Amino acid sequence: MGVGAGLMGLVGLTILGTSFLSGIFGMAGGMILLGVLLALLDVVPAMVLLGVTQIGSNGWRFWLWRAHVRGRIVLHCAFGMLAMFVLLKIVAFVPDKVTVYLGLGLTPFLMELLPGRFRPHVEMRGMPAVCGATIMGVQTFAGVSGSVLDAFFQSSSLDRKEIVATKAAIQSVGHVLRIVYFGSFAVDAGDVLPPAVLVAAVLLALAGTTLASRVLERMSEVTFRRWSRLLILAIGAVFIARGLAMAF
Repeated sequence: MGVGAGLMGLVGLTILGTSFLSGIFGMAGGMILLGVLLALLDVVPAMVLLGVTQIGSNGWRFWLWRAHVRGRIVLHCAFGMLAMFVLLKIVAFVPDKVTVYLGLGLTPFLMELLPGRFRPHVEMRGMPAVCGATIMGVQTFAGVSGSVLDAFFQSSSLDRKEIVATKAAIQSVGHVLRIVYFGSFAVDAGDVLPPAVLVAAVLLALAGTTLASRVLERMSEVTFRRWSRLLILAIGAVFIARGLAMAF
């Protein structure tokens, strides 16, 4: 796993920058960070480090905006996530990567095509549990699910602070499950990252999230939703391109 100081410095800057990005929009940072980590580390330590970092980022974001969290949505999403987690462990179904990437990429575009009144969102009856189950499945298969999670919030009536705070709470649950899952493999393989690396990652995530809170405070609702939508579609296009490249 030997990663030099220079590359670890790059990882540190990436954690800071992606935590800042996620702190504003509640998504996108995890995907970028995972891409960098997978270029430097094996899958298991990369997933563990991503989980620890994102718990720091999302947990702190949740704390900063805790007054705006919609607790009922978080609770029902957590139920859906746990149910899917158990199901996946029992069924042990793993789709191929091409299917995962194309599915991830097409989801936001398909939701764009739906008339506004038919788009699913987290305030619809039963939808938070569906949202939780969906993002747990996506996170297990592809490592990141921020753009899919955000699709369930775009058509809701929640304001930008409620969206960021509620998503942070939901994602924290998902990253705890990620660490439990991949951490067991890391321990068995003796591929555990040094505690100092994990602590540094969390501190950098906290710093990026804190800086982002000031930007979010000044951002208008219109600007927030416009840039969130553009990020969702851009990420979707990247996933589609990745899936097609792997298929052909």
